[in-house]
Amino acid sequence: MTRSWVVIDHEALRHNLAVLRRAVGAGTELCAVVKADGYGHGALEVARTVLDAGAGALAVAHAHEGAALRAAGVQAPILLLSEPVDAAELRAVVEHRLQSAVYSEAGIDALAATGAELDVHLKVDTGMRRVGAEPADALTLAVRIARSPGLRLRGLWTHCAVADEPDNAFTAVQVERFAEVADRLRRAGFEVPVRHVGNSAALFAHPGSHHDMVRPGIALYGVAPAPALAAHAGVAELHPVLSWHAPVTMVKRVPAGEGVSYGHHRRTGRETVVATVPVGYADGLPRRWGLRDGVVLIGGRRCPILGVVTMDQVMVDCGPDAEVTRGDEAVLIGRQGSAEVTATEMATATDTIAYEILTRIGPRVERRHVNG
Repeated sequence: MTRSWVVIDHEALRHNLAVLRRAVGAGTELCAVVKADGYGHGALEVARTVLDAGAGALAVAHAHEGAALRAAGVQAPILLLSEPVDAAELRAVVEHRLQSAVYSEAGIDALAATGAELDVHLKVDTGMRRVGAEPADALTLAVRIARSPGLRLRGLWTHCAVADEPDNAFTAVQVERFAEVADRLRRAGFEVPVRHVGNSAALFAHPGSHHDMVRPGIALYGVAPAPALAAHAGVAELHPVLSWHAPVTMVKRVPAGEGVSYGHHRRTGRETVVATVPVGYADGLPRRWGLRDGVVLIGGRRCPILGVVTMDQVMVDCGPDAEVTRGDEAVLIGRQGSAEVTATEMATATDTIAYEILTRIGPRVERRHVNG
């Protein structure tokens, strides 16, 4: 039994991969980012579908994510997006044939010390200032990789910091800095097989970031990388992959002027029908969504949330004439009739991004995969 569930539509996933393929062209490989359990969609299930649909590689954030995919039989290249942090991750990289990012002498030496034959991707920090080698150090590190028995320089890459701001000129600066590093390595005799820069935002808004491979994440799941990109022709073609559902568990008629939920931050403006839905912030629904004009779809209508979202439940104002009964379906994210609530809408109202809304949907919420 489950109190709420998300539906993962694999037909939408295949559609989105086709949109991404058209955006970058046949000469650029797609590396599907499936970290954080596939942005909450189920990493293994997503991986199987996108690889079958033509993706050439996968990317993960932690080595154990890659190990789980290998244990389930996934054979495609898997890129670990950061250097291994400890001995356990090093063992996982070796045992499961992961292609690891490198960006420091210590990281290169640790992988070389395993004695295994490994493909590595040298990451350059062109302006994100998170992880990555300084551009001036890239050649030195490439030489160190070449002199390390067993290591092969498979890729050269960077990550864009502001690609979700289409008018921000800094992405062009990053693309140029990356090109300068790639040219410096080429002139030194390094022919790196795979150069990759573009994330979801960059692959739509900055064609110069495509190179040999792109790394779509949020766009793969049918969500615009940022509201500013929602109107972009390619982004507008994407279909949301995930919808979130739950049953109504209680219905009551509440008089006018009654406070609802903790703190009584919201009161009924008139006598109304209030439905309780068994989803709360412990499941990933933002607590303050109810204080930011948040809604739940019931009966094909956008019904306002009354007060703060509680840990396990949320109360919804269905209106004085509503015909709602226990067991009716409520939709937290997705469509019901002609009404819709999106992860982006929820994120914007609660001062975050759609990435967080999707990845915070917790393990109490059942995943149901369809059309896959």
